[in-house]
Amino acid sequence: MPKTQINPNKLLLSKWTSISPIHKEKHFIVTELIRDEEGIVIECTLEAVINRNSYTLSWQSLTSATDWKQGWK
Repeated sequence: MPKTQINPNKLLLSKWTSISPIHKEKHFIVTELIRDEEGIVIECTLEAVINRNSYTLSWQSLTSATDWKQGWK
């Protein structure tokens, strides 16, 4: 399974495209980084561009090239 290299500290406001859109939600923007007590990024919040629905997920899931593409494609 291919992986994308990501610096979690630079994810804020980055754009992502879902490979398998659900409910026509294809394009997303990272609106929040969630950090632990040591300041390490553990999760991020993605907002769907089409309807502004928000989803929180582990930032590492964005490294899966079978699920996500960086940018809006």
